[in-house]
Amino acid sequence: MITLAKAIAAFGIKEKDCCATFTQNKPEGLYADFAMYANRVAVTPLYATSSVKQVEYILNDCKARLLFVGEQYQYDTALAASANIPTLEKIIIFDNTVKREEGDQLSIYLDEFMQDGISDKFLLVVKERQDAASANDLANLIYTSGTTGEPKGVMLNHSNFQFIMKIHLDRLKITRDDRSMSFLPFAHIFERAWSYFCLALGVQIEINLKPIDIQKSLRETEPTIMCAVPRFWEKVYQAVMDKKARSKGVVLALMEKALKVGREYNLEYRVKNKKAPLGLSLQYKLFDKLVLSKIRKVAGLTNANFFPCAGAALSQNINEFLHSIGVNIIYGYGLTETTATVSCFENSGFDFTSMGTPMPEVEVKIGENNEILVRGESVMKGYYNKPEETAKAFTEDGFFRTGDAGGIRPGGGIYMTERIKDLFKTANGKYVAPQALETRIAEDRFIEQIAVIGDQRKFVSALIIPAYEPLKEYAAMKNISYNDMGDLLSKAEIKELYEVNLKIVQSEFASYEQVKRFTLLSDPFTMESGELTNTLKIRRSIINERYKEQIDAMYN
Repeated sequence: MITLAKAIAAFGIKEKDCCATFTQNKPEGLYADFAMYANRVAVTPLYATSSVKQVEYILNDCKARLLFVGEQYQYDTALAASANIPTLEKIIIFDNTVKREEGDQLSIYLDEFMQDGISDKFLLVVKERQDAASANDLANLIYTSGTTGEPKGVMLNHSNFQFIMKIHLDRLKITRDDRSMSFLPFAHIFERAWSYFCLALGVQIEINLKPIDIQKSLRETEPTIMCAVPRFWEKVYQAVMDKKARSKGVVLALMEKALKVGREYNLEYRVKNKKAPLGLSLQYKLFDKLVLSKIRKVAGLTNANFFPCAGAALSQNINEFLHSIGVNIIYGYGLTETTATVSCFENSGFDFTSMGTPMPEVEVKIGENNEILVRGESVMKGYYNKPEETAKAFTEDGFFRTGDAGGIRPGGGIYMTERIKDLFKTANGKYVAPQALETRIAEDRFIEQIAVIGDQRKFVSALIIPAYEPLKEYAAMKNISYNDMGDLLSKAEIKELYEVNLKIVQSEFASYEQVKRFTLLSDPFTMESGELTNTLKIRRSIINERYKEQIDAMYN
């Protein structure tokens, strides 16, 4: 790291300059971060899937001088964008297998760039910068994913990170014996802050290089801790439900009994820090060995300590299920603007209907329109180059406006009902919270993605992306023949399957909130198409525009 820090100084990067990283999770990404911090340089991390336009916008906004890139896609994208980024002086490539374009004078491989840092010529410069460093120095400019409007650069100082390190020590039971799997992108504040926290405590981090390999990586390394978004745990839940659906006879009976015992033991006693009756404890020990431990092992969770989860709404049913099989989910709530965690579950006695209690020294209250408001040293200093947006983001008494509607339970737990901007009103004047519906409906094993529609419409409808593999298994079981996925989705038996399942999962919602009609789509929503943000949130405006014909057809 110090060699890279000296090379950065040798290049002429000055204190308080801004540089950027554009890479999938790699150890080199962390080396670059800390080498730049050693020079009092602000780091702007970009998601590895960012487009040319996104790279152009962000690097121009932060005036980045250096850009560290990971592999071929990031190099190609950065080079294509570079012509329109006047401040960019050098692209530094981590991976030596990346093929550079002929005539490219802008880029250099990392090992070549570091040659200027081998000598100690600039060691004194780096040490002087480190000695002059202040907690008020800008550490990161992290750009929001922009579900509406252009991305905003969230200014996080080193003091923000120092504060969250301190308050998490008061809440989480973590030791140097723990091992963390880095799965979410380092560009995501959740993974970034979590990884820094682990490193500060001397915890070993194992980096999953490709998201598609996460299950394999988990089984190989069996980490004790890992932060993840709800979508990961939804897939774990659906995998177990798929296995249960395929089981028969004694195996099915054993599995159902194990889940029942696990639920009673863990939810009624363990999470409440109460001692279970001897008979129940013995039953749990038996079924944990025969069934539950095997479920955890398949998912690579054999050595589980706890798993922080945030970034979106996690279904209460799935949360309770995970705890019932012995997976200790620490569910929480936070934003980029609050340096991640605002609240999270404690080690015991938490309320499953909430996202945990506020972190120590973090103030939370409910404002107008039930908006969750936050104040504390973890809150950002503002949006870069956007003084008007910054002013709008805070109340007169200094609370940050999260944009999330919610409330506080009698026991102090925070709960969220909806993103305020996502709330829509039907033509009948009824307000509907689409995220609550989507979270509940997505529990169905035959549903991969869902976008709820209904703003100014007569009733609520939905675009549904099926879970292909379970659906194919269902078709085989029912002897339904088809040519391709589009043909399968048009079958009356398949439509009936979804109609029945929707009625079941929506039973807890009021009639006006329930999805009345739906359209099955054969192609998923993706980041590349612009339908999802880099944090996998739905861009409703784009989906409403792109699928206007299908949506209108549901109301004709």
